[in-house]
Amino acid sequence: MSRRRPAGQPSADDLLTQLEGLTARALAHAELQRAQVELAEALQRELLPSALPQRPELRAAARYAPARHGLSVGGDWYDGFPLPDGSLAFSLGDVQGHDVEAAALMGQVRVGLRAVAATAADPGEVLARANDLLISLDSRRFATCSFLRYDPATGDLSHARAGHVPPVWANRDGRWGHCADEGGPPLGVLPGATYPVTHRSLTGSGVLALVTDGVIEGPAFPIEAGLDEVAAVLRAGVGADPDELAAAVLRVADLTGHTDDAAVLVLRHDR
Repeated sequence: MSRRRPAGQPSADDLLTQLEGLTARALAHAELQRAQVELAEALQRELLPSALPQRPELRAAARYAPARHGLSVGGDWYDGFPLPDGSLAFSLGDVQGHDVEAAALMGQVRVGLRAVAATAADPGEVLARANDLLISLDSRRFATCSFLRYDPATGDLSHARAGHVPPVWANRDGRWGHCADEGGPPLGVLPGATYPVTHRSLTGSGVLALVTDGVIEGPAFPIEAGLDEVAAVLRAGVGADPDELAAAVLRVADLTGHTDDAAVLVLRHDR
């Protein structure tokens, strides 16, 4: 004796058709996500420099780690390049967001900083012009940034920052600290913003590290504690190879439980 299917209850064929439709949509979504990740990773590879400038008395190294959630890419960057007058410029920063748009805007900001620095030696002026540039793009996103200029003739390291965490330094003689200099607002927020410049004379042997907040801040880990952890790493490894030291600084992110992308730039000086 056959049993009747209650009115309104789908048949096995109906359920199979629905399942096939859901499977097709899930596969399409997965393919889209994979394509976005591949595009984001390609952007990251192309937009970060393949090498940093070096001098006998100043060696540089950097590290980047992707975010742990979402696309494996974000707006963090590091950069270093020679200037027309023979000095060296370095920058490190973070564009708001963790997606393809953030990575693309990061590339624009990084290239913009290079273009501006070719005609403006003062780091504060470089950031002020970059700020105006980002505002003109009307991206509705902001960026934090540190910009440094090293003069090999004098050993002067001039520095300005836009809403970014301060650099951390340690010398072989045992002195260390955070550069508690005055900074300006993030790029892309306030038209006509100004950015104070501080100067540090690189004498003797020591290291200086720039980091993004993904290295030093976590869900239950304050920035100040993260900065102290970075300082401890620098003090312990002040004489180490800068590449190894950059990797050690990046591992601070494992303590903070970060979910953001993270970037580190280390400068080691021996004058």
